[in-house]
Amino acid sequence: QRQLVESGGGLVQAGGSLRLSCAASGRTFSTYAMGWFRQAPGKEREFVATIKWSSGSTYYADSVKDRFTISRDNAKNTGYLQMNSLKPDDTAVYYCATAPETLIYYSLSSYAQDKRYEYWGQGTQVTVSS
Repeated sequence: QRQLVESGGGLVQAGGSLRLSCAASGRTFSTYAMGWFRQAPGKEREFVATIKWSSGSTYYADSVKDRFTISRDNAKNTGYLQMNSLKPDDTAVYYCATAPETLIYYSLSSYAQDKRYEYWGQGTQVTVSS
């Protein structure tokens, strides 16, 4: 089993920054990618960013590109989402998730689909005030 614990959420004014962390424990090997998703009230969960665990390659949703940065620390089994220039539309519960290695190759962009992910954290609230 694997556990993912997010932290770093909170209340911030528009234009501000937050850094989310996602600490993985338990079975931490065979991770192919870590992704961040978010869900605003009354809306479906949407993809934010993903990172290939081995190489650090990244892929972002257009809505956060150039504002958010995903990274990881392999030694600490922890992923991060640095969020800058936050907007009220970024208000949501943010979830991290990990995807396993597979025998079939999928492009990193395909990891924008939540079906690729096996384990999910409990979420952390991010609220951006105007």
